[in-house]
Amino acid sequence: MIFVVTGPSGCGKSTLIREVRERLGDLAFSVSHTTRPPRPSERDGVDYRFIDEKAFRRMVRDGRFLEHAVVHGHLYGTSLAEVKAKGRRGDLVLDIDVQGARQVRRRVPGAVHVFIMPPVAAELRRRLIKRHEDSPEAVERRLQNARTEVKAWKEFDFVVVNDDLDRAVADLEAVVVASRRRVAAMAGAVKPVLASFRKGRP
Repeated sequence: MIFVVTGPSGCGKSTLIREVRERLGDLAFSVSHTTRPPRPSERDGVDYRFIDEKAFRRMVRDGRFLEHAVVHGHLYGTSLAEVKAKGRRGDLVLDIDVQGARQVRRRVPGAVHVFIMPPVAAELRRRLIKRHEDSPEAVERRLQNARTEVKAWKEFDFVVVNDDLDRAVADLEAVVVASRRRVAAMAGAVKPVLASFRKGRP
């Protein structure tokens, strides 16, 4: 199962995903490609796969992305090869933007879409400034994009308001656990139970 986690820059997506993955232990993470330069705290191949624009556009031409978009002036994309490889081993979470989420919804109808909402605009600004990893111009661009992104919340299956970290982590974990109990997801577990009833009287 694919879980798509989306929200404005600075809303806490990465932190929530990391905490839920640590709690569950069996949720893989899709590392996106980007042309954005790495921040001081980021590692290539762990946070993102950092590539130049020429290589990125070659991947687009070759149809190697599940989704891709221009976000905050840089290119981002989810590799089909990574999704297929990690998806074969179990559930997979994607940390992508609204544009990418729309593309995934069209291409992967069974994906679970979660929107992470910041508590208020002022708090989002405070978080972006506090992390000291973007220029003032980049912060303003991200806040401007956020005004548009938050309007898309109704397109998603679930919404988590990240006003309290512990509660937001619990909410996102609950979404993953509940989604894993969907009828389609439980078909394999139910099959032997049904077979036992066909063998004769219980």
